[in-house]
Amino acid sequence: MKTSQNTVLITGGSAGIGFEIAKQLSAKNNHVIIIGRNPERLQKAAAQLQNVTAINADISNAADVESLVTTLINDFPKLNILINNAGAAAGLSDLLNNTDTFERASIEMQTNYLSIIRLNEKLLPLLKKQTDAAIVNVSSIVAFVPGKLTATYSASKAALHSYTQALRVALTDTTVKVFELMPPLVDTEFSTEIGGHLGIPPSQVADEFLAALETDNYEIRVGNTEQLYQLYLSSPTEALNFMQARKS
Repeated sequence: MKTSQNTVLITGGSAGIGFEIAKQLSAKNNHVIIIGRNPERLQKAAAQLQNVTAINADISNAADVESLVTTLINDFPKLNILINNAGAAAGLSDLLNNTDTFERASIEMQTNYLSIIRLNEKLLPLLKKQTDAAIVNVSSIVAFVPGKLTATYSASKAALHSYTQALRVALTDTTVKVFELMPPLVDTEFSTEIGGHLGIPPSQVADEFLAALETDNYEIRVGNTEQLYQLYLSSPTEALNFMQARKS
């Protein structure tokens, strides 16, 4: 997949991993469209980038998505890369003592899984018109090995992983490639509650993502996720125990 002269949409592009990817892509002669829910943070992010368009929208809101898709079709007909990065983690999951687990899980499943299906479905007709296109779904290593404190978040990412694999197969005979980016713990505001300061920098995620995109590496396991994934393949129980020991 070429990494320059694209038109790229990044949801959750105003901070963290999304912003770092936007920064690198915008510097490589791509036009980058960043989506965010917080207009103040969105404009602050856009001011730091070149070749960028900022659109205030919430991808979990159906009306916002309809408006966004209309804008993209009308104003950005050459859109050829969609990076589904926006996510939600509704606090730590104490499955024994929380009294709002269903509500938390609903938020996470809507944002991390169902909203991505909706946006992909609505933009696929446009992406399929391009000679070279890609969908990138950002999941996580917890899609394979859940953490006891992120149980419902892990479940939403597991659903996204399964869907991504099926979507890749479904689009085999089209011009649309399907990538999955699987970061470990990353040092962002998003992960503060689960010890994000111990994670890798978001710039490392962006570096490894761009390298994988360029070589058509469809399953991108960043940082130490490859080692944990291999442990999961050889001994799911050992991998699960390892994740709980990390309190993630």
